[in-house]
Amino acid sequence: MKYVLIGAGSRGMTYAPWAVAHGIEIAAIAEPRPDRLKSAADQLGVPEAMRFSDAAPLFALGKIADAAIITTLDRDHYGHTMQALHCGYDILLEKPISPDPKECITIEETANALGRKVTVCHVLRYTNFFTQIKSILDSGELGKIVAIKHSENIGDFHMAHSFVRGNWRNDRLSSPIITQKSCHDLDILLWLTGAHCTKVAAFGSLSYFKESNAPAGSSDRCLTCPVAENCRYDARKAYLPVLGQWPADVVCLEQTEEALMEALKTGPYGRCVYRCDNNVCDHMSVIMEFDNGTTATFSLTAQTSACHRNIHIMCEDGEILADDGQRQILVCRHVSSQADTFTERVINVRTNGSGHGGGDTGIMEDFTASLAGRKETRSSISLSVESHLMASAIEESRLTGKVVDMAQYRKSLA
Repeated sequence: MKYVLIGAGSRGMTYAPWAVAHGIEIAAIAEPRPDRLKSAADQLGVPEAMRFSDAAPLFALGKIADAAIITTLDRDHYGHTMQALHCGYDILLEKPISPDPKECITIEETANALGRKVTVCHVLRYTNFFTQIKSILDSGELGKIVAIKHSENIGDFHMAHSFVRGNWRNDRLSSPIITQKSCHDLDILLWLTGAHCTKVAAFGSLSYFKESNAPAGSSDRCLTCPVAENCRYDARKAYLPVLGQWPADVVCLEQTEEALMEALKTGPYGRCVYRCDNNVCDHMSVIMEFDNGTTATFSLTAQTSACHRNIHIMCEDGEILADDGQRQILVCRHVSSQADTFTERVINVRTNGSGHGGGDTGIMEDFTASLAGRKETRSSISLSVESHLMASAIEESRLTGKVVDMAQYRKSLA
């Protein structure tokens, strides 16, 4: 089996090395940054003639592999995916499908018309954590779902890296944060409920990472800032302690202190977090209604110390309280009165050690098995588009202050 890789950033270099380790050849690679192109191609064993700084000449070769891994920037997904579909490729597509809901629908329609498989990287579906929760709910032991409270705790340092200094800081360059970061979570809510969303309402803003909150006497770059010593966002504090790991490995290719410091002098990750061109929300609250009567709330916030998700699912006969940071699921049965001894069990979740709680490995296994005809993918394009339409509708609600009816919203996209 052979794959081609379009985009050799952090996500591409998570999926492609797995493929190589499992006997799959990376036949060609396209990546615009020369240093990343050479490093990735050398690591993956791609011949010099099959290394491209742009995807166009790679696609001009026609179909030279079984599938394409597309892990480029958000606003490049549509063009690359459409070219790959028309070349004949099945596709592993990094989320989001596209920031534009109409483009998401077009990709789905094109893939289905051409008979191509597009697996979207909703890796949370493949974690042991959410898989076990899904299994409990599907067993019926707790009855039907009545309501869900779900939270994505981005983590203060993660927000500063990815959504203030990084590639996803500005929705005009990438996507609104609800689409870019939390289409995962909306997809999980759809998967767990087994229902369709009917209405959404949202509130949120960028409240902290802006110039009005900059410390007195600070400058626009950390390495020249006179008050950096007392600032927790000093880039040296953010990246030097994790040299050789994420997110320092995003800042520069060569993971040495000298190379990192040089990158921080002029690169985006050395900027003051209060003086970047970021505009995406740093907190958001969402209310949702589903067609089976379930209601859900979703909270996204940067102001947390750790990166984790927690979920509280209230059912007719019991409830689930779970935290993927603790890798723990608590299952409780309802009781007759407060005098009763209620029953509960604790599930300690194991992972396989790969990223996203095992989801990165899980999706590669699923995608590869689907290409071999052994199973249907758990995250097909038709299953994944709805979460993206929800995200776009949520952003519309946030901006307009109105409840958005999903059926009407879909019609508006036609």
